[in-house]
Amino acid sequence: MNLDQERQTIREELETMRAQGVRRQELSLHACKRLFFDLGIRPSMAAVRDLTQTGSASDIPKDIDHFWERIRNVSRVKVGAGAIPKALEERAGELLGALFEEAVAQARASLEGERAEMRAQINEAEQRVRDADIRRDAADEAIKRSEARADAAWERLRALEGELLNATTHGNVQLEGLQATTRRLDQENESLRQRLESEQATNAALRDRIDALHVELRQSTEHYAQQIKDAVAEAERRVKPMLVELDSLRSMAATYQSGVRDASRKEFEFIQQIAAAKARGDRLDAQLREQSDEVDALTKEVASLRAQQGIDPAIAGLLCSLVSAGRLSNEELRMIGTAADGQVSLPARCPKCEEGEPELSQVDHRFELLCPECEHSSGLGDSRLAAVSQFLADGKPAEVSTRSF
Repeated sequence: MNLDQERQTIREELETMRAQGVRRQELSLHACKRLFFDLGIRPSMAAVRDLTQTGSASDIPKDIDHFWERIRNVSRVKVGAGAIPKALEERAGELLGALFEEAVAQARASLEGERAEMRAQINEAEQRVRDADIRRDAADEAIKRSEARADAAWERLRALEGELLNATTHGNVQLEGLQATTRRLDQENESLRQRLESEQATNAALRDRIDALHVELRQSTEHYAQQIKDAVAEAERRVKPMLVELDSLRSMAATYQSGVRDASRKEFEFIQQIAAAKARGDRLDAQLREQSDEVDALTKEVASLRAQQGIDPAIAGLLCSLVSAGRLSNEELRMIGTAADGQVSLPARCPKCEEGEPELSQVDHRFELLCPECEHSSGLGDSRLAAVSQFLADGKPAEVSTRSF
């Protein structure tokens, strides 16, 4: 049996004792016994009050003190004189003193707890008193307003009585006319009463009709509410796949827009490249026409140089290999001059970009080798051999071979 069930049993016992006419003090003592001996709980004012549901804040502590007094009287042991040694009596006295001090400390702690409970009850009672005062003040204010309204009503009644007296005085003169009017009004009142009865019957029928319409309206509202709920659920069921498809379409649209932007950017870059290529093609076409004229002139010059020079091809090949190795200085190239130009061939690729085909041009009997792709130039040289040497020296070395034009 748990603590709550034991407390309920104690309450039932106390109710039985109260029905038998047992006094309040005996009820409190019985509650203290059950709490202390059966439940092992130190009796307090709140615990005893909770079980007995009777007793004031001053009576219950007295009952608890009486309970402890009876416990002390029952447990007191008388010690005969001379039966116990002196040292044992002193130790027993010290032990009793310690027990007394512990009991006093426990009693003080219990007293403090009960005082705290009493303070809480006092505060609660004071709060209830303040609330009652507030309600009383509100009631007094309402009574004052009622008295003021009553005084105003009495004043109005007295004024009406005065007016009634005046009306009665003046009405005596018109009594006959009023009697005729009264008879006419009685007849009209009878007709109005009959009409009122018919209107009341009509109103009762209308009220029944209104109640029926209210019931029908409530049923229709519930039916429509259920239909709306079903429609909303159906719409949500249909909209969810659409939302998923919309998200996928949005992602596809974002991907498509990104692709369109990339395609636009690539198209713009391609147009720029086409424009640059067209400009370079136009420039190369112009250079081609110019170089065609130069080639014709150089062909004639080469033919005349071959006719005039009789340098050995082996010597020309040796000079070209020395130029490729970078072993000839500018002074030596100037000394050689154009003697070996008829046996010098141009590099097939540019030593820098390795893509462009170098082109030879002649300006005022001076030669320049230029790459159309990276615009790598040898600068103006006194001979073809010097231009090739400078062109290869500034870039990646390339093979210089000898061939006859």
